[in-house]
Amino acid sequence: MERIDDKSRKKFAKYVSLNILAMLGSSCYIVADTFFIANGIGADGLTALNLAISLFSFIQAIGLMVGIGSGTRYAVSMSRGERETGSRVFSNAIMAGIAAGCLIAVVGLLFAGRIAEAIGADQVTKGMTSTYLKVIMFFAPFYIVNHTIVAFVRNDGNPKLATIAMLAGNFSNIILDYVFIYLFKWGMFGASFATGIGPVISICCLSAHFIKKQNQFKLIKTRFLLHTVADFCKLGISSFVNELSTGAVIMIFNFLFLGLGGNTAVAAYGIVANVALFAVSIFTGIAQGIQPLVSDYYGKSMTGQLKAVLKDAVVVALVLTAAIVAFSNLFNDGIVALFNKSGDPLLQSIAKEGITIYFLGFFPGSLNIVLAGYLSAMEKAEKGFIISLLRGLVIIAPSAWLLSRFFGMTGVWTAIPVTETITLLAALLMLKKTIYPPLSSSETPQLPV
Repeated sequence: MERIDDKSRKKFAKYVSLNILAMLGSSCYIVADTFFIANGIGADGLTALNLAISLFSFIQAIGLMVGIGSGTRYAVSMSRGERETGSRVFSNAIMAGIAAGCLIAVVGLLFAGRIAEAIGADQVTKGMTSTYLKVIMFFAPFYIVNHTIVAFVRNDGNPKLATIAMLAGNFSNIILDYVFIYLFKWGMFGASFATGIGPVISICCLSAHFIKKQNQFKLIKTRFLLHTVADFCKLGISSFVNELSTGAVIMIFNFLFLGLGGNTAVAAYGIVANVALFAVSIFTGIAQGIQPLVSDYYGKSMTGQLKAVLKDAVVVALVLTAAIVAFSNLFNDGIVALFNKSGDPLLQSIAKEGITIYFLGFFPGSLNIVLAGYLSAMEKAEKGFIISLLRGLVIIAPSAWLLSRFFGMTGVWTAIPVTETITLLAALLMLKKTIYPPLSSSETPQLPV
């Protein structure tokens, strides 16, 4: 049985714990938005937020694809002593991130209203949804660049600073949420503006890595190399689809719940989905935490260490999942009540059922997230992509629609554990073929004559 040595285990614990903290902090600002909007603006504001978050996931997905993909390529390059390549990858990642972010910002300024209508906003929620989208999309360049620099700083041996920067940005958002919504009475504009300032503060914190000259990478004068961008985007595609799947699921569920229970059902789903972000952020933190280790071991062909890291990651994911599911069932009523200031019994009932069923999907879902990140960190991007695509679009959409036809809202909730379980079976098959590939004819052992 493969075992990880004490030094590597300490490194594993450090990277994983710091990334879990960072991702928890990242999810905090969305949950804070949910809490402050639910209690400061009301159920209609909560519905508008949940509609807008589906598009916000697209911005985050691009940031993660560029950041995780380029960070993975940087880690592999540095493990092979290719320092110049690392700086070239960083420079192209920053250029690509700024270009994509500016394009999103322009689209948001011009078409936020039409986008709000397209994702399901009605006359009651259109104005608030449009406002939130316009501000969030304006800050898209900062989101994407922040994800990129965080990934490079983490892969450059400074996960502590990467974590501090993310936490600083996210907790400043929580404070500003309170100030802008409750004190300044800025409503949805205040909530979105507070969220947009977060990555700006994070980038300022990350600049310490360069000021103290701890960086092994730097911006260099280079042409925009499309093949370089395509290469690291390929490595980050599973992260892209993984995050985009969150937005896709939210959008699909929004339309289904609108048809089954109107704005109240969408608001209830918003509570469940945003609370679930805490759990998803933990599993994403595990996947991102093992990425530098897996990329390094892969670059050095340390097969035993690769298997040991995967084993530890799976154990941590399952233990944390069990704790999350137990906690959510014990305190189901109280969790929902935090976001239901008016005490709406229908909102309470729908959200309670959602938490009970939805969270069961974390048992297979946590492993899917870890396995997708693990395979991508080994330059098996296509397999990570397939896992993310299965759980994000291919299975969830038809299963949610089909189950809702037979079981109504209960069927929509049940689609999550069903989808994650089917995906896990496919993921385990791909993992087996990666770790234990079939022997070619030339490698097949021959019996002695």
